[in-house]
Amino acid sequence: MAHRNPVPTVDIIIELVDRPQRPIVLIERRNPPLGWALPGGFVDYGESVETAACREAEEETNLQVELIEQFQVYSDPNRDPRQHTLSVVFLAIAKGEPQAQDDAKALGVFELWQLPTKLCFDHDHILRDYCYYRHYGLRPRLLK
Repeated sequence: MAHRNPVPTVDIIIELVDRPQRPIVLIERRNPPLGWALPGGFVDYGESVETAACREAEEETNLQVELIEQFQVYSDPNRDPRQHTLSVVFLAIAKGEPQAQDDAKALGVFELWQLPTKLCFDHDHILRDYCYYRHYGLRPRLLK
């Protein structure tokens, strides 16, 4: 019997450090599932998650990011309606004017209190955890 494993992905929370309040960058997806999402995507074979995060950020936002830290891994089997994925989420900083690229239909820069309501995957959960971390310095609790 062949092994079935979750597919590794990365998501990047990009703070624009050259703007007041350090807003974050979200993309509006061109392909299903439709809606707003963190920049990110699949890790290529032979690629580290760090390299994948930088590549995906540039491909989707045209920004050169600096990864600050690995934030959390999200692996709920239902997080992606297409297949079972796990995402390594990174916090990153960047400067400049992001531009929608690759499979991003549009791009937005959002303050944390003005996030869009239609977020894809589990990105509402990720961003809730991030807001809590940013305001209180506490990491999300791990599920048992």
